[in-house]
Amino acid sequence: VQMVESGGGMVQAGGSLRLSCAASGLTIWYLTMAWYRQTPGQGRTLVARLRWMDNSTFYIDSVKGRFTITKDNARSTIYLQMTSLKPEDTAIYYCNTDPADACYWGRGTQVTVSS
Repeated sequence: VQMVESGGGMVQAGGSLRLSCAASGLTIWYLTMAWYRQTPGQGRTLVARLRWMDNSTFYIDSVKGRFTITKDNARSTIYLQMTSLKPEDTAIYYCNTDPADACYWGRGTQVTVSS
């Protein structure tokens, strides 16, 4: 199993980024995929999740209305469209299943939002 995240970068507050996560080695149809983030000194926390089979989604309150999680069935890829970014969104973003499997963590992608 491999998760490869990409798309992070540095943006000013109010900007947008689109993260991608290519998942391989999974029977993804039956899974819930999720984006997590981690700030220095903190553990990884759930940001959003998407159930592959029916596209149902969940977002934490702080990103509702600003982030959108989507998927590409053919590419086994999930995306996180992030808009109206805030400095508190600064973190390393990871994808994994939900619940997360400790063996599936990738390297993540850094998102830095300046004020």
